[in-house]
Amino acid sequence: MKIGFIGTGNMASAIMGGILSHGLSKPDEVYGADVFAPSREKVEKQFGIHTTENNLEVVKQTDVLFLSVKPQYYQEVIKQIASEIRNDQIVITIAPGKTLAWLREQFGKDVKIVRLMPNTPAMVGAGMTAATPNEFVTEEEKEKVLELLRSFGEVEVVTEKLMDTVTAVSGSSPAYVYMFIEAMADAAVSGGMARPQAYKFAAQAVLGSAKMVLDTGKHPGELKDMVCSPAGTTIEAVRVLEERGLRSAVFEAMKVVEEISGRM
Repeated sequence: MKIGFIGTGNMASAIMGGILSHGLSKPDEVYGADVFAPSREKVEKQFGIHTTENNLEVVKQTDVLFLSVKPQYYQEVIKQIASEIRNDQIVITIAPGKTLAWLREQFGKDVKIVRLMPNTPAMVGAGMTAATPNEFVTEEEKEKVLELLRSFGEVEVVTEKLMDTVTAVSGSSPAYVYMFIEAMADAAVSGGMARPQAYKFAAQAVLGSAKMVLDTGKHPGELKDMVCSPAGTTIEAVRVLEERGLRSAVFEAMKVVEEISGRM
């Protein structure tokens, strides 16, 4: 399968790495275009793929095309490539706020489009991606795309109206989690722990806790209660977090993301 990328930055690189490591395409079947020479040189060296600064060259060579440029460049790039997009080609977009209707308007014709919202843990093969195909994508083509997406993490098909919520709950949320890990590590450092060790303890605790939720299927509240002994240290920590408004802060932060994403 010949796969193209317009934009070869971090997210594109994560997707390329997953696809190639799972043998879903060979390096000589992957094409990347980027106007920024260091970016395309990096992926060429790392993966051995074809690279160019010419977007149209990638469009003409590929069956599946990832638009992995920043959202502000979408209109310009689509205007440049629209006439060369074929009826049998699948276009995969990675831009918050760029709806299927908006994309259809920009292309000016019927195009097979799958709209994605991935997140940065894709860079370590642990991404969470939402996918919404338009009506021109067949069931067989959808499954082909989902196979590609599973190469760098988990994927769920969602209705488009949930995309802004996905942006809040998984697209932006690694930033919230990193802040939580950093805060825990800072507190551990204040208690005398070396910073590298503090980051490891905090990050592994978050990783293990997330795995408990996914692997056991238990409600997060039930798992929290398992840690909170009567009159113990943990329940006192929970009391302080509740008092300081942890839940409310996270809730309100996510609602802001939803609101802004819907206006993009």
